[in-house]
Amino acid sequence: MAIKILGIKQKIKKCWGCLGPGLVTGAADDDPSGIATYSQAGASGGFRHLWLAPFSLVLMGVVQELCARIALVTGRGLAENIRLHYSKYWLYICGGLVVFANTLNIGADLGGMASAVQIFFPNIPFAIPLIAIAAITIYLEVFVSYSVYAKYLKWLAMTLLAYIATVLVIHIDLTELLRAAFVPSISFDRDSVLMIAAILGTTISPYLFFWQTSQEVEEEIGRGDDTVDKRMVDGPAGIKQMRFDVWAGMAFSNIVMFAIITVCATTLFKAGITNIGSATDAAEALRPFAGDLAYLLFSFGIISTGFLAIPVLAGSSAYIFAETFKWQEGLEKKPKDAVYFYGVISLSVVAGLLFNFFGINPIKALIYTSVANAVVAPVGLVFVLLLAGNKKVMGAFRAGFWGKLVGWGTTILMALVAIAVLVSFL
Repeated sequence: MAIKILGIKQKIKKCWGCLGPGLVTGAADDDPSGIATYSQAGASGGFRHLWLAPFSLVLMGVVQELCARIALVTGRGLAENIRLHYSKYWLYICGGLVVFANTLNIGADLGGMASAVQIFFPNIPFAIPLIAIAAITIYLEVFVSYSVYAKYLKWLAMTLLAYIATVLVIHIDLTELLRAAFVPSISFDRDSVLMIAAILGTTISPYLFFWQTSQEVEEEIGRGDDTVDKRMVDGPAGIKQMRFDVWAGMAFSNIVMFAIITVCATTLFKAGITNIGSATDAAEALRPFAGDLAYLLFSFGIISTGFLAIPVLAGSSAYIFAETFKWQEGLEKKPKDAVYFYGVISLSVVAGLLFNFFGINPIKALIYTSVANAVVAPVGLVFVLLLAGNKKVMGAFRAGFWGKLVGWGTTILMALVAIAVLVSFL
């Protein structure tokens, strides 16, 4: 019996060791802005949008695997590959839009985290936790080495289990739940179009494309492959492990999305509370229906996921700038050796912080961010698919038939969503 338990522990330890950039990327997708989006989806439409969780899992998994594959085979990040193989002007447009969307997202996340802190400490002025969280985030990402920081990020992802735990403390109609999960419900009124765009925009986010590729490179550097040539030779050997990591991360992300929509649909929607302004509003609204435990779990999750997501958002912006303008880059480097890289990280967080002092409505900031992501995603996806399917770039490891089919299908879908959103605004 003891030998059997030891064997199980070793298998779990081995699986945990295989998880890295994919898990962090998937978990970062469930940031406070994402939580607010999923909460609003459940509160306003009940189970109507629940089918998007399993549906988007396939799209996310394929896209992020292609991103990781590009990094492992070329030994370079996505922005650097675009700069080398395509027009730099497209990179300026795509990268600039992603950085802008990232900054909005950072601002929304910081505001959500600060509001969540006020749930636990109601007498603290909003500005104090806001500034403190921004300062802590900058310090950790700039002054703590990546090898140490990555371990914390991986463990921090486990705090998302709080949302799954919330499901366990409320009563759910399982028949209704399963029907909604696998039978799509689509309508084309303005509110539904915006909600679908918000869900897909915050789920298939372009900043994740850049972060995934750059982090795969960072992982290889951490293993001693400190030149492009070494990474190009050794990288393909890790494709199998990468695939497990990526799909585990995306599955985890979408299970959390599923849980949040389920909780808010079961409690808030049925109680007639259909308007959620922020992730903190969702936590407050849940309290009378799901109890103090669910309320505290939900609130704690907002803070912890923010600490996970903001470094990813700021880091992806820094990688875009560094790979575009050929700066020294990398979270393993000391600040003095990559001044511009860490400068972008710091400025991104500070710019996001300042958004919270302009009186921008949280739900509007969320919509703007989701719309920006929905508009930018097709542009980023086009380059991911072009690179992944290019034999000169990828050689024998280029994307296969199903990868290209799902990838281009995702690109067309996101383009249609972006057009629909723009038309709805006009």
